[in-house]
Amino acid sequence: MRALARADPETQAATLAALSPEQRRELLERWERWAHAGQLPGVEDWRIWMILAGRGFGKTRAAAEWVSAFARCHPGARIALVGATLDDVHRVMIGGEGGLQASARESEPTLLKCGVLHFASGAMAFPYSAAAPGKLRGPEHHAGWCDEIAKWRDGDAAWDNLMMGLRLGEQPQLVVTTTPKPGTLLRRVRTLPGVHETHGRTADNPHLPASFVEAMTAHYAGTRLGRQELDGELLEDVAGALWTRALIERCRAAVAPELVRIVVGVDPPASAEGDACGIVAAGVASDGRGYVLEDASAAGLTPDGWARAVAACAARHDADRVVAEANQGGAMVETVLRTAEAALPVRLVHASRGKSARAEPIAALYERGRVAHVGAFPELEDELCGLVAGGGYEGPGRSPDRADALVWAMDELMLGRRGPASVRGL
Repeated sequence: MRALARADPETQAATLAALSPEQRRELLERWERWAHAGQLPGVEDWRIWMILAGRGFGKTRAAAEWVSAFARCHPGARIALVGATLDDVHRVMIGGEGGLQASARESEPTLLKCGVLHFASGAMAFPYSAAAPGKLRGPEHHAGWCDEIAKWRDGDAAWDNLMMGLRLGEQPQLVVTTTPKPGTLLRRVRTLPGVHETHGRTADNPHLPASFVEAMTAHYAGTRLGRQELDGELLEDVAGALWTRALIERCRAAVAPELVRIVVGVDPPASAEGDACGIVAAGVASDGRGYVLEDASAAGLTPDGWARAVAACAARHDADRVVAEANQGGAMVETVLRTAEAALPVRLVHASRGKSARAEPIAALYERGRVAHVGAFPELEDELCGLVAGGGYEGPGRSPDRADALVWAMDELMLGRRGPASVRGL
């Protein structure tokens, strides 16, 4: 099925032409064969199935197919359709290209009468607006579909009224489809018992034009908007974080101007056991603005491996210097870098404060618009957004190695810190 979906139009037409009308109908109506990962629950024991995915993934089609199957299996069922507005319900959930009417089987047509969708089995789907939560007070349902809860106005009231009326039948179920935008209702729903989540990206849908996927990737890959709207990631800011997602988005540049200095910041692994090594290249322009050029951080490498990665990064950017933290053993750092590249100028720096304290003046430079990211660096940016003012780290991984490397590089370029460090000509 997937091979046919990805085939060119001529191949698809020839394949379908070779089938009988009954075979074609059977092929088209076997949704479980066409669905891609994330469009099927995958488990049976759930009360709420939440599909968190990027735009164009096929969330609407997946929910419409599930609702249609529920209606077939439960004649006379009452199903709630809840969107941000009534227009959204009728335009997307019912009448959209992946909606209930478009996905209905030829042998099981639906009829929209007085705003209510009637299925061939006798089941009915009732539209509701989350902006009018009072309309959900009183009606009872066997099942429901909630779309884009992240943008519901008065969402908590609408949700509560819906859930209190979801009490018909032996096992009431609810499917939720949404792009994962941060919000209190989405956070709340995810913590409820009986919630099963599936995830997906825009690029996972084989039916989308390749040109569209390529264009969206070229424009938005790695940015907050792209990670949220295309990759379906839930990106929330940590309370008290030194960097926010919005701050980083304001500090992006397509290209860097001519730079007067370039350095590579390095946060060496704490041991020779394959821990991550933070490696970040950055430069400064004649106007004093700093630019993050590359996150070349690497994990799982031997000392010789990460030292060579540092040397390669410095060579790619024609760096003036490597600034490496020496707290984890200055002699070890010096030795491994000397082995990798004898001519590499290295400055060893010693940390006298915690990572968050060192990062605070660099975050202030971002606030003043004095630092820009040339492109997007998702893993590095996740670590920056996990550094909390006053100490602490709530980002991915055990330690913000990439963020620390950036801080050392920007400290050297923008603040001119010297302290008890020395320059080693290796």
